[in-house]
Amino acid sequence: MDNSGLKAPEIYEYRLTVPAAVIDLNGHVNNAEYVRWMQAAAEAHSDAVGWPAERYQAIQAGWLVQSHRIDYQQPAFVAEELAVYTWVAEFRRVRSRRRYRFVRLQDEVVLAVAETAWVFFDRRSGKPRVIPEDLIAAFAVAPAEGEPSPQSNKDS
Repeated sequence: MDNSGLKAPEIYEYRLTVPAAVIDLNGHVNNAEYVRWMQAAAEAHSDAVGWPAERYQAIQAGWLVQSHRIDYQQPAFVAEELAVYTWVAEFRRVRSRRRYRFVRLQDEVVLAVAETAWVFFDRRSGKPRVIPEDLIAAFAVAPAEGEPSPQSNKDS
């Protein structure tokens, strides 16, 4: 599979090594871990573009998950080195869509593709809030035609 599109500037790379503690009874990474890694990758990307947690706290705002979708293609195992590639696919008035691709670095096999729908909210009222222009400007949105294709490994 060609993962060359994953090096575009709007795509953030978050690396991790699969710890033994996340292996389930089936001998591979528990599905719930992918959601944790999605959150960690999104937070690291936000930090990298100048929007750490403290900046959100200063404006009394943050992100809530509206939905997650994960398509699992191959399992991950203990001690494997993974990259979680993530990018913002879209900003709308109070919403954002972020995509992810999980790749095993040893052989560049795509393990999963995922998407999160986020809602920007006001921490005081708990209601959706318009995303500030300086927050939108901090992220380079990946145009649809420039996004890496979430193809299945079966096509490789």
